[in-house]
Formats: sequence, structure tokens, C-alpha cells
Amino acid sequence: MHVKKLLYGRQLIKHELAQNLKDYQRTEDLEALLEMANQEVGILIKGKGAQCQRCGNQTDFYPLPSQGLYCLNCLQMGRITNQDFLYSLPKQSFEKRNQRLLTWQGTLSSEQSRASQALLTHLKDPRPHLLVAVTGAGKTEMIFETIEQVLQGGGRVAVASPRVDVCREIAPRLQEAFASVPLLLMHGDAAEPYNHHQLIVSTTHQLLRFKQAFDLLIIDEVDAFPYIDDASLHYAVRKAVHPEGKLVYLTATPNDELQKQIQAEKLIVTTLPARYHGHGLAEPVFQWIGNWRAQILDRKVNSHLYRQICQFLTIEGAKLLFIPDIRLAKHLHEWLKSRNPHFSIECVHSKDPQRKEKVQQLRDGKLEGLISTTILERGVTFTNCHVFIIGAENRLFTSSSLVQMSGRVGRRPNFPIGVLIYGHEGISRNMLQARKEIKTMNRLARKRGLIQ
Repeated sequence: MHVKKLLYGRQLIKHELAQNLKDYQRTEDLEALLEMANQEVGILIKGKGAQCQRCGNQTDFYPLPSQGLYCLNCLQMGRITNQDFLYSLPKQSFEKRNQRLLTWQGTLSSEQSRASQALLTHLKDPRPHLLVAVTGAGKTEMIFETIEQVLQGGGRVAVASPRVDVCREIAPRLQEAFASVPLLLMHGDAAEPYNHHQLIVSTTHQLLRFKQAFDLLIIDEVDAFPYIDDASLHYAVRKAVHPEGKLVYLTATPNDELQKQIQAEKLIVTTLPARYHGHGLAEPVFQWIGNWRAQILDRKVNSHLYRQICQFLTIEGAKLLFIPDIRLAKHLHEWLKSRNPHFSIECVHSKDPQRKEKVQQLRDGKLEGLISTTILERGVTFTNCHVFIIGAENRLFTSSSLVQMSGRVGRRPNFPIGVLIYGHEGISRNMLQARKEIKTMNRLARKRGLIQ
């Protein structure tokens, strides 16, 4: 591999580039590569102001003893100071190919085909394209034809998401769909070293290391945390897409900012209100469970919560119990296992090193259920899935996250319906909004004749 490929369309500080070269045992090439690369100062200082050129931060800095400063905002990517340089080389096109690259053997529904064609039609439109599709509509399959067209033209493609679980879910599906195109999966814990592949699946944080790299950049779950509230990730996306490239957003729940951009016609928008299998979204049942925190901590067997959970766990299929607090999730798991050791149930959260393995065990039928924080609200699919949201009124459960958690139910055509419970101590505005959004999509899908 020519070492210049490590910098095509990228933007790295010296020690990051040195690490990449070390991965390929080419450390002796570092100085030569630095000399041929474009360079810009890591933190640009203008008068009394400053801006990090990697993440766009203008406010969050810390002074150095040597009268310099470093960026606190992107410190997790490695420290960058005003004394460092960012090194880059312009992106290079890949070889054009006339043959079919899409090896996926499935077929799109009429609505999926409509959305896929809309993406192709507006590929050269400079405005970003927003695809709003209900959970389980098959968004990944809808982007295949657009990805293929860009790859055939020698362009570079990235599919990025704020959630590592979503990236892990998408990567094997894309690799199967484009079997002849090498794919690189990039996230903070990825073991595979960076390579100049034409097709990349990445967390949005990893986009901070790219500059004008992608002819097609697709952001999946654009409304998810942390992307939705992180200006530096929006900056990273704008920086990573080539000036003549295309930006596509995917979501089931567009936030207020996206709605404003739609109204201002700054976005092209395509909406799919129904799933590909022709069945409506599961609509939530509101179930009062009282003071669920106290019932968990005090292990009250004779309580609304315990009775509802025990009844829920008898349902055949994969069960997801969402709860807004890691500590309470662990307490609930310990309580249920102590009372019912025969229940094959585990607990997962963002800090769980075995999260990936437990999710796979539920898919494989080795587990009956998972107690989870919002870490599994998106990007995961289970056969015959049922959802019980404990503490649905909690302020951490936005209307968007409630819709996403609800969307785990009924995704498979052989199991298009399931149980969906919002367990609460009092009905919140977000609960009502989530139910309204689900019902609105079902109503629109019926009006179009898309669901039974």
C-alpha cells in the first residue's frame, strides 16, 4: 500500500499519522509523508478568539504552560493544540466500473422503490436529502442503488451514525450487499487499522478525521444522541463531505431543526409512512405502574410493576424492557433473577463490555429478554419482539426515543405485530406526542393504501 493513501481525504495530527504508519510497519515514511502533505494549524487564533480546525469549537479551550492552548471539545480524539498541524491530502477517485456491484438478492416494495428512485433523481442536487421513514421501513435497503451508482462512478461512500450499535448492525448488511467492495468499519473500539477503502461505515465522531473525503455521505439516525445536540459533529459532517458530494439524512423522527429546514426548502424530503411488509406500527398501551423506582429498590413483589413484568415475560418471543437509569436497570435485573432464576434475562447498558454478545444471544434465542437503557432504542432488530418501557414518563425519554423504542416491535414480516407497553407513574407530554406521531404515520399510511 502506498502510504499516501492513509491521508487521501483525511485530516490528521502528527501522532495519529504516526500510529497509522506503525499499524503497517512503515514508520520510516513519516517525515516524507508530512513534507508532501498539506498542513494547517490545529487551532486558529484570531485576535482574542480561537477555533479548532478539527471540530470547529470556538469556546472550550485550556491554556498550555507555553502560552498556547488546546481544545477540550475533541480531546477524546487526541489532544490538539495551536502548536500542532493538521495534515491532509486531497481525496482520490477510485476506478470506474460498469459492472453491477450490488449483490443483494432482495426486492424493494413499491414505496421503497419510490424512495430509492427519489434519492437517485436528486443525487446531483446540492441540497441535502432527508429520508423520513418509519422504524422498520427498510431504510438501509433503500440506499443500496444510490450507493452503487456512486461506487460505479469511482466515488467514495460513507454511512455514519452517532451510535456504535447501529454501525455494527449496518456494516455486515452493507458488506453482504456489496460483496466485491472492501468495507471498513470505524469506531472507537474497532480493532481493524485504517485503510483507504471505497466504502466506510463509521460513527459520526470518526468523521472528525476526514476532510472533503466523500462523494456520498449518509447519516443514519440523524436525530440520535449525541449528534443531535453536538455542533462539532455537524461541523465534522460538513467538513467530511466533498463540496461536489451529496449528503443524505435518514431518520424516523425528524426534530424541530430539520422541520424548519424542510419548511425553508433547504432540504429535499421523501417520506415513507409504512413498513415494507404492509402492517401498521404498533401503537402503545399506557399502563400505570405506580412508583416504579421505589418498587425496584424495595423489591416489592406485591406491586403493579412486578405483576406487569412477570406477565410480560411470559409472552413468546424476544422481550425488551427499557428503563432510563443504569443503576435501576442493574437492580431490576438482580431482583428478577433472584425471584425467577429460570428467567433467561440479562441487562445491557452503554458501559457494558458484553453488550454486543448479549444482543446476539437474544437474536439467537439463547436469551428470552434484555433489560436495557436507551442504548438499544435504535438500529437493532429482533424476531417477534415485544417492548415494555418502564418509567415512560421520565424526562430522559423524549418523544423521539419513545418512538424509536416502540419501533423495535413488529419489524419482521412473519411477526408484524407485538406487545408495546408504556409503563408510567403519570402520563407525560412526550408519551402523548410519541403516541400521536405513531398514530399519524399509521393514518397517513392507511390513506395511501399502504397498510392493511
